[in-house]
Amino acid sequence: MNPHRMPALLVLLLLFVMPLETNAADWAQWRGPDRTGLSQEKGLLQQWPEKGPEIIWKVDHVGLGYASLAVRGDRIFTQGNIDGQGYVLCLNAKDGSVIWKTHPPTESEEYQHGKGNGARGTPTLDGELLFAIGGGGDLTCVNANSGSVVWSKHLSKDFGGSRPGWGFSESPLVDGDKLIVTPGGSDGCVVALDKRNGNLIWRSAEAQDKAHYCSSIAIESHGVRQILQFTGGSGKKGGGRRNNAEKAEPDVDENAIPPRVIALDAETGHLLWSYEKAANDTANVTTPIFRGDKVFSSSAYGVGGGLVKLAKNNAGFTAEEIFFDKKMANHHGGIVLVGDYLYGFGSGGLICMNFETGDIAWQDRSVSKGSIVYADGLLYCYGEKNEMALVEANPKQYIERGRFEVPAGDQPTWAHPVVANGRLYLRDMQHLTCYDVQAK
Repeated sequence: MNPHRMPALLVLLLLFVMPLETNAADWAQWRGPDRTGLSQEKGLLQQWPEKGPEIIWKVDHVGLGYASLAVRGDRIFTQGNIDGQGYVLCLNAKDGSVIWKTHPPTESEEYQHGKGNGARGTPTLDGELLFAIGGGGDLTCVNANSGSVVWSKHLSKDFGGSRPGWGFSESPLVDGDKLIVTPGGSDGCVVALDKRNGNLIWRSAEAQDKAHYCSSIAIESHGVRQILQFTGGSGKKGGGRRNNAEKAEPDVDENAIPPRVIALDAETGHLLWSYEKAANDTANVTTPIFRGDKVFSSSAYGVGGGLVKLAKNNAGFTAEEIFFDKKMANHHGGIVLVGDYLYGFGSGGLICMNFETGDIAWQDRSVSKGSIVYADGLLYCYGEKNEMALVEANPKQYIERGRFEVPAGDQPTWAHPVVANGRLYLRDMQHLTCYDVQAK
């Protein structure tokens, strides 16, 4: 080997193995740093211009899909179907250009659906590793620097999972050395894998629910670390909306499991408690909200949301309902907890609700139905019909600080917005737009 080439080779090697730098303004997974929809950023625009914030760049090469983004430093990670195949992608945050794209080795065919093709789940960054689930159930771990595949599994083929009606939509959860994913099924709804190699650590044998469309969170309550997930139960077949013409009969037996929120021991997968009232038979999507031994969960289709308080005795855990309200019926867009108030889209638009009591502080049509994240005192509200609004996180009244329209595509806009490093990212299927929201 030529000794004069050694420095350059060493530099290339370091670039490959060196982990990407992380800072507080990054958005490394579904719903942000803590899966709460809360950004840590400050110094953002408090009022938008009439036509919205400045566009830095817009690209149309991320492929078809509803996947949102993970952002770290100058790199963006997402998923999409391109030319008939599913890909995990890494983009340059400076201009949106593709740095690498990787086709999951377990994907046998492009995931297609009448309500939009492509992946639904957001990739999860953890050090050098990136984890992603495709709409068809392919689970891929890649090197975040290079895109090379580290290991891969399939939620149906390897774990017997049954794909929900609108596709696997989960964003994987990293909890220490474990990767938590939800194949669903009679062998156990949730599995914990060794994040380094994909080997099985445990499976939730006591919870044999179907997978639905939620991404789990990890919490600590009464000294026990728990995995919270929202499932589809096992009482009915299918996962999509039934129209009046179909009138599908439920496939029920005496051992049927109702749709519910479940809590599993993070070390063993043992079922600790469950809560059913906030669930529906069609689509349970919204990641629960946890604070101070209390959990709020919500779903749409005429259901609503409820708060439970967790307690523990010699017999185990209990989840006692504090309140239930039908108005906070969240469809897909998540809920944020800011101070003592929940903000989320429910029946009739955007709702501000007291977390402890369930009292409605206000509600406003806003952008109708959409997704929501929080940053620097403001709510970023992305309507499914391509309206974007900036709203004060103000429990006294609804106050807008700006609104603009995003060019509409053929499908609803269900990818959640991301605020990271002074930028706002909005995805509409294959289009991704980057806006400058840093205060000057």
